[in-house]
Amino acid sequence: MIDNRIVLLFCVLAALLAFSAQHGALHPRPGFDSGDQETIRQIVDMERQAKEASLRRDADFSLRILAADYVAITPLGQVTTKEETISARRSGQLRYESMNVTDMVVRLYGETAVVTARADVKGHQLGEDFSGPYRYTRVWVRRGGHWQTVSYQATVTQ
Repeated sequence: MIDNRIVLLFCVLAALLAFSAQHGALHPRPGFDSGDQETIRQIVDMERQAKEASLRRDADFSLRILAADYVAITPLGQVTTKEETISARRSGQLRYESMNVTDMVVRLYGETAVVTARADVKGHQLGEDFSGPYRYTRVWVRRGGHWQTVSYQATVTQ
């Protein structure tokens, strides 16, 4: 059984990292066409929305954006599902004070986008501080014309 604190920490980190895209750099390579550039803009905007939702503890955003088969891996190696992520957000035990996302790179592979970034986070889960630097990877897939997150993984850095 997964400890609720671990699930909350993961959800917080996922939200922080995903939703702080407003500080992420968008540097399309010269070979990108205008369609690729527009797709990258969409993904960066989704990352920004994710950050905002994390700061507001908006579980409805997660309900809409996470794919039914979503899986996340916490910094401690725990596997978390969509349902566990939404539950942790709704509980209110996870609170972000701030997030700063940098070094964001968006790579496109057809209907899939892979985002890597660095996030400096301040927050508490069940009263315990989880502030610090993280690197994360998020995988977005376009299904039925809408982007959904199918995978997320965060790692504590120094």
